[in-house]
Amino acid sequence: MTGTARPTGRIAGLGGGLVGYLVFVEFTSGVLQGYYVPLLTDVARHLGIHDADVNWLEAAQLMLSAIAVPILAKLGDLHGHRRMLLASAAVVAASTAVLALAQDFALFLVAWAFQGVYTAWLPLQVALIHHRSRRLVDPAARTRRATGLIVAALQLGAIVGALGGGLVGSVLAGRFWLVLLVPGLLVVGVCAVVALRVPESEHREAGSVDATGAALLSVVLLVLTGGLTFVRLNGAGEPWPWLVTALGLLLVVPFVRYELGRDDPLVDFRVLRSPSMWPVQLTAGLFGVSVLGAQGPLSTFARTDPAVYGYGLGLSTGTVSVVIGGYVVSMLLGASQFSRISQRTSPRATLIGAAGLTGTGYLLLVPFHGSLVEVLTSMVVAGLGSGALVAALPAAAAAAAPAGRTGVATGLTNTTKVLGGSLASAVFAVALASGAPVLVDGAEGTAGSLAGYVTVWVVCGATALAAAAALVVVPRLAFSDAPAADLRSVAPATDGGDPA
Repeated sequence: MTGTARPTGRIAGLGGGLVGYLVFVEFTSGVLQGYYVPLLTDVARHLGIHDADVNWLEAAQLMLSAIAVPILAKLGDLHGHRRMLLASAAVVAASTAVLALAQDFALFLVAWAFQGVYTAWLPLQVALIHHRSRRLVDPAARTRRATGLIVAALQLGAIVGALGGGLVGSVLAGRFWLVLLVPGLLVVGVCAVVALRVPESEHREAGSVDATGAALLSVVLLVLTGGLTFVRLNGAGEPWPWLVTALGLLLVVPFVRYELGRDDPLVDFRVLRSPSMWPVQLTAGLFGVSVLGAQGPLSTFARTDPAVYGYGLGLSTGTVSVVIGGYVVSMLLGASQFSRISQRTSPRATLIGAAGLTGTGYLLLVPFHGSLVEVLTSMVVAGLGSGALVAALPAAAAAAAPAGRTGVATGLTNTTKVLGGSLASAVFAVALASGAPVLVDGAEGTAGSLAGYVTVWVVCGATALAAAAALVVVPRLAFSDAPAADLRSVAPATDGGDPA
């Protein structure tokens, strides 16, 4: 076989085989992310909870994801990314079934949290793609293109999910359990596709899962989220819930010190020493505030009746899908174009521009939220940037990762993103509950406060612009080619070498 024949075969296998199957997997992930958003107000009425409490569902899901993603990413590096992809798909399928059958808030909260394991799918898939393309010419560019394709499928799935959720919710309004069960059919399909068609990654890293690190991370997240929960339940005027929250922040210090002292940590903070890596991870965390923490407030604001509360759009379950659909369509456009734009400029410039668009879109909502056109226009601007960031961040992390740390690096990107989203969801729940409106008969309304929604938009806009500022310090040609050789010095001594 000639020297060019082998790469051609690998290119065909990468584009037509592996990526083709992963497109379906990520499409299903998108459906899960979009399907429930127009139904969140219905979920609140189904469970008998306040609109602001919907954010606790998101906070719990993101908190568990923040713990599960680095564990699954590490297990993927150790035992195979396909194997972990299949295991996580099985967990999501089971939790979706329980979600449909749950009749009380506690069980629904647990099932909703475990369903969030699908957040591990993207980093595991990027690792599979990276391993398959690393012997090709310009593997970083090929990984970016393939990642852009599967992220485009994710956004397409989110569009289908958002529109489908509103439609199914309207058609099956009297059988809400069946409405909640519908996405589980696609997840079962994911299990079959991964089990039968997705090939396993070849490279294996020596080491073990850092169980103590996972326990410490769990404690940090539980104390942080618990403190914010107490703020919500006891009121912002009580000092002790804020002290619990501050304790959670302080616990980050011993967690980081413990991880730095291990040769084989759960979260490899040594990777962050690279000037190409830490801005990517910081951007992921700040980006998580808006892309994960703000979707619940967007849905409930769109459903809030302006005739009763004086703000909101008053949309039905079906029509709220227009706002969600417009947002995810713009995310699809951003995700599908980021690779092309980065080739004409640079991956770094694309990331900066995407973060700037995201921040601008959310800040536009502060003065312009009085009509469907205003809200939709603002969310389209934010969606263009968000879609590009969703596609660009894992590929940038893979390009900047040391040898043998691809899964860990891409998993760390998702971990920091869900950490940002988890904390934001809890904070937003407190903000929306503060100053909750009172109806004319003296009863407390179920809608979140307008001041809370404005707080959400300002925080989302400010964090996105802060991410853009952080990316300015990244080396100009970062992520253009895989810089693994430059980063080997920051990898632990136990890393396995990459023969490529």
